Amino acid sequence: MIIVKTKEEIELMRQSALIVSKTLGMLAKEIKEGVTTNHLDTIAEEFIRDHGALPGFKGLYDCPSSLLCSVNEAVVHGLPTDVPLKDGDIVSVDCGALMNGFYGDHAYTFEIGNVAEDTKKLIKTTKESLYVGIEQLRVGNRVGDVGYAIQQYCEAEGYGVVRELVGHGIGRKMHEDPEMPNYGRRGRGKKFIEGMVVAIEPMINMGTHKVKQLKDGWTIVTQDGKPSVHFEHDVAIVDGKPEILSTFAYVHEALGITSDEEDKFRQNSLSL
Repeated sequence: MIIVKTKEEIELMRQSALIVSKTLGMLAKEIKEGVTTNHLDTIAEEFIRDHGALPGFKGLYDCPSSLLCSVNEAVVHGLPTDVPLKDGDIVSVDCGALMNGFYGDHAYTFEIGNVAEDTKKLIKTTKESLYVGIEQLRVGNRVGDVGYAIQQYCEAEGYGVVRELVGHGIGRKMHEDPEMPNYGRRGRGKKFIEGMVVAIEPMINMGTHKVKQLKDGWTIVTQDGKPSVHFEHDVAIVDGKPEILSTFAYVHEALGITSDEEDKFRQNSLSL
């Protein structure tokens, strides 16, 4: 069942999402060669709690950490470790927070040092596909329209679109209806209505779309060992159109990136 949110609830959800956004922005300054993902997890939990929220992942489905950090061929759900990040690595940092009774949940893929050009292209394409999908989150469209848009954009570049893992509705629970696949057929699936809030999160592989789970029971990796990239935003339907509740602006500020990619999906300007 889709749980529609009021405009007041959506504003509370924006606050939850922005805690995650600020956490990712803080982490952007710390992610570098030699740093461990366990260290990132520790400082992320401190940051979230210091800002009046609770880590959204820790304890959820028995998750032992506040972050999920997926390095190189890891697609999602990578558990933090004491293995230092290396020059040329990429790491998807997925973070959640619970505040005001609502969850925020989004992710960013970071580059460490000198990343291969073909991997840079995968990162660029995956990030662009996120906004291609968000564009379809409009009253009257359907779940399949978002998935189709992401799938076509990424497969046109020869990439694999993960099937087993999907985006989701979000609210007072981390995972609500509807499921939001990154593949699909136009005009199929549940219809979008005013007040829906979803997490759209393309997970795109350099090679095959096929994945497998490691023995830790959490980490999902590509079957062929090639890199995978993951980006995620929380998005509401407000006045019939997509409104991004999360932001990469804090990450961009930390990394010196100039971008206007979110502007068309934000009714009010974001003040950092």
